[in-house]
Amino acid sequence: MTAPGTDLAKRVAAWPKRSWTFWIGLILVGINVIAALLTLVWTPYDPSSTVGGRLEAPSWVHLVGTDRLGRDLFTQIMIGSRIALMVGAGAVAIGAAIGVTLGVLAAFATKWLDDALAAALDILIAFPTLLLAMLVVAASDTATLWSAILALGLALSAIVGRLTRILAKRVLRMDYITAARTSGTSWPMIVFIHVLPNIWPTLLVSFALQFGLAAIAEASLSYLGLGAPPPNASWGRLLQEAQSTMYTAPFGAIAPGLALLLLVIGINLTADGLRDIVDPTRRGRR
Repeated sequence: MTAPGTDLAKRVAAWPKRSWTFWIGLILVGINVIAALLTLVWTPYDPSSTVGGRLEAPSWVHLVGTDRLGRDLFTQIMIGSRIALMVGAGAVAIGAAIGVTLGVLAAFATKWLDDALAAALDILIAFPTLLLAMLVVAASDTATLWSAILALGLALSAIVGRLTRILAKRVLRMDYITAARTSGTSWPMIVFIHVLPNIWPTLLVSFALQFGLAAIAEASLSYLGLGAPPPNASWGRLLQEAQSTMYTAPFGAIAPGLALLLLVIGINLTADGLRDIVDPTRRGRR
């Protein structure tokens, strides 16, 4: 029997190129990745320099205007893209490491331990992700970028753990798992040879969706003053700073809000395309 995870490359190769949702999503995410990488070596202006007048309108000199301190907004938004991607990648990595480990342990555990882990994961999931992240950040001495990443990663780990547990239990009921156990294959080898290759394509789609969730949550934390502190130009902090000048200089709020919106749309469209790769039967229903 061919494990579902082993023929993923064949699915990608045979996947129709006319899936416009995936390519549009990939382009939107790619623009953010390029902007984030570009900030490591170049920005239009010094992020902390007041190069223009206060609250200037968009122009050829400042493409989306300036903020209330006279800083170039386009530069700030580019740096905000880097922060959003850092937080998203870091939170998903932490959530995946903790969640997959707990989910696999629950799938292999005895009934009482499985029930206890499942109940603990359900309790964590019952808390809104943003609220749980706020509690973790508030428990630390000061709000930093890394505390936000850790908080969001811990919040997302419950979702990953619950999904991993369900998927792993489904795989463990397969005949080839019984054959592997009968042949004397150890449990660690079963996990790495059979369980993880079968569940990671579905988990990959979940990770993509949670990346967008982490980006929104980070912006929300920064808006509340619990995210990346100044001088980090988080999109959420830019929105918070532009709140008082919303009617006199609307681009200060529109630009970072639009950047966040396009990134999340891009991630969701990319995840939708990945779902088509993982589940080819979905393409026939479109």
